[in-house]
Amino acid sequence: MTEVIAVYLVVTFGLGGLAMALRLPPLVGFLAAGFVLNAMNVEDLPQLDVLADLGVTLLLFAIGLKLDVRILLRREVWLTTSVHMVISVVLGSIAMWVAAVAGMAMLAGQSVQTIALLAFALSFSSTVFVVKILEERGESHSLYGRIAIGILVMQDIVAVVFLTVSGGHPPSPWALTLIALWPLTQVLRKIWGRLGHGEMQSLFGIVMALVPGYAWFTAVGLKGDLGALIVGVLLASHPASSELARSLFHLKELLLVAFFVSIGLTGLPDLPTIGVALLMVLLLPFKAAWYVALLSMLKLRYRTAILAGLGLMNYSEFGLIVVSVGVTTGLLAEAWLVEMSIAVALSFVVSALVNGRGHLMVEKIATRLPAQDERTLHPEERPGDAGDAEVVVIGMGRVGFAAYQRLTDHYGLRVVGVDYDGPRIGRLADAGLRVIEGDATDLDFWHQLRHSDSVRIAVLAMPRHGANVTALECLRESGFSGRVAAVARYDDEVQWAKDHGVGIAFNVYAGAGLELADQVAGDGDRGDEPPDPPTTERRSGENS
Repeated sequence: MTEVIAVYLVVTFGLGGLAMALRLPPLVGFLAAGFVLNAMNVEDLPQLDVLADLGVTLLLFAIGLKLDVRILLRREVWLTTSVHMVISVVLGSIAMWVAAVAGMAMLAGQSVQTIALLAFALSFSSTVFVVKILEERGESHSLYGRIAIGILVMQDIVAVVFLTVSGGHPPSPWALTLIALWPLTQVLRKIWGRLGHGEMQSLFGIVMALVPGYAWFTAVGLKGDLGALIVGVLLASHPASSELARSLFHLKELLLVAFFVSIGLTGLPDLPTIGVALLMVLLLPFKAAWYVALLSMLKLRYRTAILAGLGLMNYSEFGLIVVSVGVTTGLLAEAWLVEMSIAVALSFVVSALVNGRGHLMVEKIATRLPAQDERTLHPEERPGDAGDAEVVVIGMGRVGFAAYQRLTDHYGLRVVGVDYDGPRIGRLADAGLRVIEGDATDLDFWHQLRHSDSVRIAVLAMPRHGANVTALECLRESGFSGRVAAVARYDDEVQWAKDHGVGIAFNVYAGAGLELADQVAGDGDRGDEPPDPPTTERRSGENS
């Protein structure tokens, strides 16, 4: 068994590294690893499926921790999900019927009901894939990211309803006990608050995802993944929810490697299988185009609609589940499971390649579309105004907030903070800070800032290096000529920023040490004098 595990690890790590060397997301290499291991006839590793399930469960729990349920009530989410699913089923069925008439072997002779079931399976997008892409970019809280996640959650709900109705196994009467989740989570929140910030908090999150989430829902005949999502939502308003999501991040990412490898292990394609899978892949651009059209009709900017559409341009693991239901009920042959697995894997590769092209490609596409009247756009899509600000701080988390306070209170500069997290902006505005809603990875945002002649410094304080990189690219493209400062968590990120013309690149951890040393030395120079009371500036420094 040890030798088998070693082979799995070496092949997965090697192909993941090769994908990175080719400037592709590592998950493309993980998918390839599954097919290579399958072709090598390496012994099955049953534990892989367990690890994959754990990864997906923790992913959905983490989504719940960061999900604002109100996003599901927005027209851009529920209406787009509903209409797109209908369009996908109708047009997908027509495309496959035409292919059957043209003589494609696997589709020839299939009933209308069978073809419609396949089209329904292809209408879902992958929650695992999309959220991973958003987290790598640091854009889960951007407008397009929130809309994409909302659509994915709505699709998950539709999938659960379908599985409940079609499986012939309705939920157990004990499902009514799930009502007790609300009072239970209220008690658990109080326990959570006493666990501190170490391993007990991370263990608490794992227990919540797997026990009241996955295990309880599975026991009453519902999908366990949905249970993890709902428990996450019920705990989302706790002050430590973001911290818990961060503490689970690396564990979740590691477990999701097993998920992507397992996709490739489902089977090896033959020539007819590849033909049908390629037909399914050819439908992906139409899937994205309908998202773009629907979201644009709902008064979102082309850029937002295109980013959401490209993110959702893939097939889902739920499609595999829908096909497996079809196999169980006799509507589909077992070969369709392999077929769907190939289509899902290829869709991940295509989507990773397209989404890896960067935001500037999206900007270029958007500029070629008919002009939109800014006055009719969704309120969140109207450009912000920097006014007479001299400094713009992008990302108003702990680091950005501390920088804002220092620049205003100590140096007397006119500063405006920018963030795309609406609730955070509301809290900061209520506290008297000057903040606007905006997305620094949006080229139009930087064009708007250029029109404000007073802005001479841009501080990139977003927590994700990838988001700061994209913002810098947009900044340069817009012609911004002021000074740029950026924060980073690792030395190689600092070096990258300096190599790309960032005048000030700062390691936040080193900065915390310098601030602490300055305060200790400053207090020590006073001899026997008692130290001054902590000021706002000092608290801000500690937050950084």
